[in-house]
Amino acid sequence: MTKPLILVTNDDGITAPGIEALVSIAKTIGEVIVVAPDSPQSGMGHAITVNAPLRLNRGNYFPDIVNYSCSGTPVDCVKIGINKILKKKPDLVVSGINHGSNAATNVIYSGTMSAAVEGAIENIPSIGFSLLDHSFDADFKSSKTFIKAIILKALKNDFPHYTCLNVNIPKLIEKEIKGIKICRQATAFWDNDFDERKDPLGKKYYWLTGQFGGHDGGSDTDLSALEKGYISVVPTQFDMTAHHAIGELNRWNFNQ
Repeated sequence: MTKPLILVTNDDGITAPGIEALVSIAKTIGEVIVVAPDSPQSGMGHAITVNAPLRLNRGNYFPDIVNYSCSGTPVDCVKIGINKILKKKPDLVVSGINHGSNAATNVIYSGTMSAAVEGAIENIPSIGFSLLDHSFDADFKSSKTFIKAIILKALKNDFPHYTCLNVNIPKLIEKEIKGIKICRQATAFWDNDFDERKDPLGKKYYWLTGQFGGHDGGSDTDLSALEKGYISVVPTQFDMTAHHAIGELNRWNFNQ
């Protein structure tokens, strides 16, 4: 039986512990090809490289796994992986494991999830995985059983067309994780601030800071599931049409 072809990427860079953990899971399931940024690309969203050359280098970061580092963004990695490296479309694109949450509106800024969204644009089953732990030495072992189960389910079942899954994992040991919940994306926002500082020459510069909050309080959201000790799974799409607003805009009578 032919093993599924799995393209692995991330936004924390090809040397990040999170992608090492994801590769270790994926290679027990299928044939793995890694194309990941050569440096951290967090917060890049769906950015692509258009005004600079893309560099692609065959690496030896993972024994017995074909892997490439790319000078571009996570989306660049998926695009160039599909178009220049793979001889056919992969059966699955997985991105992560991200160091930190991509729940709620964080998904908009996330390079991890934008890589998965790019897979969805190609109508390839795609999943972005994130662990609610920003530390470099985060414990990914506790989530491996759940991640493998989610990947196997994605390969076994009819994956929704032009859709990807946003999977967030609470910072808990394995026995404390209560299970997996299918959720909607919470409405929650960053209260942004810019910390004004000075460089050694006395010139001003700014560092983005802020607090994340404003959760809508719904019990069916990803944030609610995570707070209760569950892994959240949100089906995510790239169609950003506000379908609920179409009727109201038609009542504006633009053509009169």
